Amino acid sequence: MNQLKQLLYQQCLDYVQQRMDAAQQGIDEAQQASKEDTKSSAGDKYETGRAMMQQETDRNMAQLTEANKLKVALNQINPAVNNDRAETGSIVITNLAKFYISISAGALSVNGDTYMAISPASPIGLKMKGLKAGDEFNLNGKAYKIESIL
Repeated sequence: MNQLKQLLYQQCLDYVQQRMDAAQQGIDEAQQASKEDTKSSAGDKYETGRAMMQQETDRNMAQLTEANKLKVALNQINPAVNNDRAETGSIVITNLAKFYISISAGALSVNGDTYMAISPASPIGLKMKGLKAGDEFNLNGKAYKIESIL
């Protein structure tokens, strides 16, 4: 059980690291392109190119900041802790799907099973918060019943 949590947690960490690496690479490439852009007789072209590279750098910096926020959120989770109620760090098995309440990282696969990594602040995360096995809730016209919480 804790091994499953550890595997899901590690996949979330890998997801965040990939986002951080991609953003950093984008920043590095935009800065390199900006340095290589030389002033030509068309001064406006040079300034436009530099402005576009700055926008690209800013966009990647924003993505890096968001990825860092996700990493901070993950650092608040202890995969060794078991809960009997749905909260951050819980694996919630319902009649319709399996969820890992952590960060919004999409579908994660472990041993052939798919788990949706969701944020505790997501609509479904908010609906599940504090519920226990046997509890039911509705979201978007679907009736969920919590079968177990790990």
